[in-house]
Amino acid sequence: MPLDTIFQQVAALLAICAVVGVLATLLRQPLIVGFIAAGIIVGPTVLGIVEESPEIDLLATIGIALLLFVVGLKLDLRLVRVVGPVALATGLGQVLFTSIVGFAIALALGMSAVTALYVAVALTFSSTVIIVKLLSDKDEIDELHGRIAIGFLIVQDIVVVLVMIGLSGFAGDTDVGLARQALDVALRGVAFVGGILALAKWVLPRLLRYLAGSAELLVLFAIAWAVLLASVGDLLGFSEEVGAFLAGVSLASTPYRDALGARLMTLRDFLLLFFFITLGIHLDFSQAGDQLAAAVVLSLFVLVGNPIIVMVIMGAMGYRARVSFRAGLTVAQISEFSLILVSLGFALGHIGGETVGLVTAVGIITITLSTYLISNSAWLYERFASLLRVFERRHAHDVRLDADGDGPLPDVVVLGLGRYGSHLVAALRRAGSRPLGVDFDPRALRHWEQRGLQVVYGDAQDPEIVSVLPLHVAEWVISSVRDFDTNLALVQALEQRGYRGRVAVTALSEDDAGALERAGAHAVLRPFAAAASEAVTALLRARRPEDRPPRHPAT
Repeated sequence: MPLDTIFQQVAALLAICAVVGVLATLLRQPLIVGFIAAGIIVGPTVLGIVEESPEIDLLATIGIALLLFVVGLKLDLRLVRVVGPVALATGLGQVLFTSIVGFAIALALGMSAVTALYVAVALTFSSTVIIVKLLSDKDEIDELHGRIAIGFLIVQDIVVVLVMIGLSGFAGDTDVGLARQALDVALRGVAFVGGILALAKWVLPRLLRYLAGSAELLVLFAIAWAVLLASVGDLLGFSEEVGAFLAGVSLASTPYRDALGARLMTLRDFLLLFFFITLGIHLDFSQAGDQLAAAVVLSLFVLVGNPIIVMVIMGAMGYRARVSFRAGLTVAQISEFSLILVSLGFALGHIGGETVGLVTAVGIITITLSTYLISNSAWLYERFASLLRVFERRHAHDVRLDADGDGPLPDVVVLGLGRYGSHLVAALRRAGSRPLGVDFDPRALRHWEQRGLQVVYGDAQDPEIVSVLPLHVAEWVISSVRDFDTNLALVQALEQRGYRGRVAVTALSEDDAGALERAGAHAVLRPFAAAASEAVTALLRARRPEDRPPRHPAT
């Protein structure tokens, strides 16, 4: 029996979630699965003490807005050029592949053409909210596979808008042509993005400088800005996720983004709790059991087929199997949009309740299993690395450098051409060294190759990476990668290889630095500690204005 007031319902929700969360932690299970299970427990399927409520839905929606807002805050606009093409190709390729093959599978399972179409389209969407939360929890948003995954999830959200337009025309409830509707959405999108960019350039920086005098006011503005643009995005026919994401992007170039992201984390996680609960409440098991066999077939297709097409596309574009595999796992589930789509189709009379039950069962299976897959993606790759390398193509940069080659031989090898690695390479070149850059991002390699740097396509986490390095001429091997296990394996591999030069690796903590030094590293780089030391030095050197000598006019 449902509780009488919304306060009682929320109290019951929080209490049950706390208990389920503790159990999930003790059993080493992902909290997302536990919170969805809590929603099922309190929903009509089990206890029935909580009903659908606009208040709980509102809290869930604000949580979604803050999640995507924080992701947008971390986006470096220069990265759009890097991940944009692969995100677009992968997003559209996965949607097309899943739609066509899913439609064929649905027909083979005996469904009508209309039902098969709904099921196929429902299988194309992945949950942006769940994936972003999992990547955030694993601190992988800023890694290459995380940035690419966010990119093609945003592409999927745009496709959702177009699908809804097509559905309205298919339903015959509008006199406006589909082409005209699509053009209208495109114009609204251009105006929306253009307006946000204009505000980000001319208005928001000054406004934030004024608001920064009060930390509370700055955070309040950030929340209001995220929710406002989420609602505007929804009003213009886009998803709330797209609007909130763009709100974060508009503040990403300001000096306040890190402080805002840190302050919003706790509130974001608390409000997201209601999203996962709501998702569990909305899952209808009444007809899911009748479609179990078909649900298993379609779930296997989503869990296996979607990652494969992502790996094929990314492999063709030059990405390493480790990156494409971990990015591909993010599309191994269907989303809440899939349930909304089939619910709409049922309301329009296009499909029956058994189809809604089928898609619900697929959602339960794929969301649960993909959560485990993503949470253990690194371990899974290590187990199946030899099989997954079939999705890699031979790269133009996979070459050995030898003493007979043209041009000067490198004297320093730098593994990792990200932000820190790029700064290291630039500084080494200014100092007169001849560095060789190693990375698994083909666009980063192309960027540096165009600037005259010798590059090799390789992954620091690949135990065979040392076999392609010119160790016979390199005086230093430097790793800018921050992962402790990767650097430890590199130090050990170089020692086993008989490398006689010196090794420098990167560490984020004193404990990691000590362990790497004991393993044989000659130098340990601490980027954050070094930056802090430089900042303190700059502050100490800077004298007060009244202490500075007077400036003399130029003669």
